[in-house]
Amino acid sequence: MNRIHNNFTLPMDNTPKIEQIELKYLSLKDFEVLKEVFIEIYGDAPDAYWRKDELRSLIDIFPEGQVVILVNGDLAGCAFSIIVDYNKLADQHTYDDIAGDVKFKNHTEDGDMLYGIDVIIRKEYRGLKLGRRLYDYRKELTEQLNLKGIVFGGRIPNYHKVSSKLSPKQYIQKVRTKEINDPVLNFQLSNDFRPVRIMSNYLDGDKDSKEYAVLMQWDNIYFEKESKAPSNQKSEVRLGLVQWQMRSYSSLEELLHQVEYFVESLSGYRSDFALFPEFFNAPLMSKYNHLSEPDAIRELAKYTEPIKNKMAELSIAYNINIISGSMPEIINNKLYNVGYLCKRDGSTERYEKIHVTPDEARVWGMQRGSEFKVFDTDCGKIGILICYDVEFPELSRILAKEGMDILFVPFLTDTQNGFSRVKLCAQARAVENECYVAIAGSVGNLPKVHNMDIQYAQSAVFTPSDFAFPSDGIKAETTPNTEMILIADVDLLALRELHNFGSVKNLKDIRNDLYSLTRKK
Repeated sequence: MNRIHNNFTLPMDNTPKIEQIELKYLSLKDFEVLKEVFIEIYGDAPDAYWRKDELRSLIDIFPEGQVVILVNGDLAGCAFSIIVDYNKLADQHTYDDIAGDVKFKNHTEDGDMLYGIDVIIRKEYRGLKLGRRLYDYRKELTEQLNLKGIVFGGRIPNYHKVSSKLSPKQYIQKVRTKEINDPVLNFQLSNDFRPVRIMSNYLDGDKDSKEYAVLMQWDNIYFEKESKAPSNQKSEVRLGLVQWQMRSYSSLEELLHQVEYFVESLSGYRSDFALFPEFFNAPLMSKYNHLSEPDAIRELAKYTEPIKNKMAELSIAYNINIISGSMPEIINNKLYNVGYLCKRDGSTERYEKIHVTPDEARVWGMQRGSEFKVFDTDCGKIGILICYDVEFPELSRILAKEGMDILFVPFLTDTQNGFSRVKLCAQARAVENECYVAIAGSVGNLPKVHNMDIQYAQSAVFTPSDFAFPSDGIKAETTPNTEMILIADVDLLALRELHNFGSVKNLKDIRNDLYSLTRKK
């Protein structure tokens, strides 16, 4: 039996006035009307329409895959599909291989792909975007069933006009570049389907396509491979930012008491992360103010280990991942600006400031770090860059290529100029890397600490700028120069959708054919 799959033509001008559109499951009661529709389009040959026993088989094995669409109560179109094991499909299969058997033996509930076997829209209802509705239903069904995606053999009905000059591959390329108009292929491409391969002898009698078809595929970005291992990774993540007030502390214990206060507060709101600013522990240098700046900060470095250990304890006690901001650390007599990710599972990981500012190098003798990476957490993959590092787009782009969803930036700025550099660059990183960026800084004054006298900050969570996100790319922000916490929820699934269906695709559209960015070994 020969059927013309995905039978679309250009919209007609005399489309009917719409009063009601309804999508419903196919029923055997629709057989006579459906038969008339097929005969109207393909003629009255016995193999031009679906037989009743074939429809019965489809409904019996997979009722959710068979739908009709009604306009003002009249049947205007239909879509039929089955589930297949994609790995068992031959690369060069035919339409009859899929749908020629009345029992549809290729259908399996254990399959991983939805295979579209027919879509038709009646001529008088074309131009109402009913085909898009049917495709959208298939996509929703695929997501609900947790299938990898949708495949089907798509016709190329205008190919016969140029078949003597162009191969099918050349034809498809010219359709994609708009040099040739193919209503069927254009429709499928506009609905996020991609060509996988060309299949010959696909549909017997399809003279317009020269019996070629293009295997089209739509990928379900929400597909989750079944795993026997338990997983508690979240898609909705709550970020907690600490806008820290610089004030005098008489002891390390007093500073840690303030740290615990913020951790407890953020945990009380069920935050997944607590982000502290760069050099938030600088007030402890006040007792060393009689020393030179390089000697004072090296004394401060002695507190880094106990602060890290306390934060690791708090992360477990309060069930929250803590990003320690940054602190000075001495390794082999060299001074570095480092921080620790203290996970709520009890593990800790270290990160370094890669680019030190001229002031850090000149006043303190701070050395540049050399290691940066993506961290795996129970809330996805994250990156951490300290202050000045966010002004170098190469770092975050590499992290984005390695799967980063959220970038955390602890910072310390003294003036609005310095803060603006951090803020504007952080917003740019969110847009260009299609990720969330959280920045947290300190506020207030430290009159008894050299080189740390004034601070300016406005902590914030930035997002990409597309329809699923705030138009200005700002999810939430604090009051400038005021001690407070900021709590904001971010949706990781929204990022996955943005990567595939955003208005622009900053990551996918990178011209790797012209330039590349790689780590040095």
